[in-house]
Amino acid sequence: MVEEGALRLSRNPDPVVALLGEDRGHRSHQELNALRPMLAELGVEMVWVPSDSGFAIEQYDGVWLVPGSPYADDDAVLRALTTVRERGVPFLGSCGGMQYAVVEFVRSVLGEAATHAESDGEAEDNVVGALACSLDGEERLVTPVPGTRFADWVPEPFVGMHFCHYAPTADAVERLQGAGVVVGATAADAGAEVLEFPGHPFYVASMFQPHIGALAGAPVHPLVAAFVDAVRAGSRRVAGNGCQQP
Repeated sequence: MVEEGALRLSRNPDPVVALLGEDRGHRSHQELNALRPMLAELGVEMVWVPSDSGFAIEQYDGVWLVPGSPYADDDAVLRALTTVRERGVPFLGSCGGMQYAVVEFVRSVLGEAATHAESDGEAEDNVVGALACSLDGEERLVTPVPGTRFADWVPEPFVGMHFCHYAPTADAVERLQGAGVVVGATAADAGAEVLEFPGHPFYVASMFQPHIGALAGAPVHPLVAAFVDAVRAGSRRVAGNGCQQP
């Protein structure tokens, strides 16, 4: 099966971002589709790449792991995360995207067992567990942590929308911080709202969903804008190496 964007990559001069995951028509996915033409105006195309489509993630200029886990092929998603992280491909993960980024990092970088309570069942090695208070359809005040990259992009607290039942556990976040991961923002009932992963040009994940509001015509969220900037900058570097048409 050939993913939606594959046939266009060779002839599209603009950077292409993979929306990795399934478009199931949920509110989150409707909002992402509303965001696509807005980002096209900024010179970045977003294409849906189903996780079970046999995709080659390295052909994309950026990857957004979308909400909606478990995915059709969780193993393919985790392999893609390893590739993206190791190759410096700009990455944004939202809700489920954040959760799977944590699982992959603990497994691949920390070398420890890591499971997800939703997809793997409750176990002692869960690094993602059920929230004590579900945040499905809930707004929370998101507070940036001073001195972080996220605070540079979003300096003031704001209201973020969530559609999450699961999140990284407090123990997992503590272990991540010990490995250099930075908590970029916090929120009541959610704990770590934003995680900034080390040793990468842009590898950021959030519990809140920064694309919510696109259907109503809201401006592009600063987190998404920062991601787009990283995608475009990375694409220019590739073009400079003669690997992509300018």
